[in-house]
Amino acid sequence: MVIAADLLSRRTLDYDIRMDVLVAIKRLIVARRVEFTLKAEEERLSDGLSIEEIFESIVNANGLKKVLRSRSLARTRADEKLYIIESPSYSGVWIYTKGTIRRKDGQEVFYVLVSAKIAE
Repeated sequence: MVIAADLLSRRTLDYDIRMDVLVAIKRLIVARRVEFTLKAEEERLSDGLSIEEIFESIVNANGLKKVLRSRSLARTRADEKLYIIESPSYSGVWIYTKGTIRRKDGQEVFYVLVSAKIAE
């Protein structure tokens, strides 16, 4: 039987883990350890977004909107997670970003898979 305290502690743990991941992503952004897929680059350009606006949006995020398990054949690990961030840039443009953390040359890198303006 699951009691309320167990559910609360699980929620707290989930929140802590999600915040730790967001902090890690923000640190990768600040360190410029970021790579855009071709698709994300095309979406960014078609929406008229600068790389700086994407970075601002991620740094401004208060939390992760969603965490998904990757099903892509291109994933590097079976348990790879996709992180969804929706947040405004400094100019107030709301941006949707989907990415994952991977290792490249022995360092973690945030791979931006999708980045686009959120329709108003």
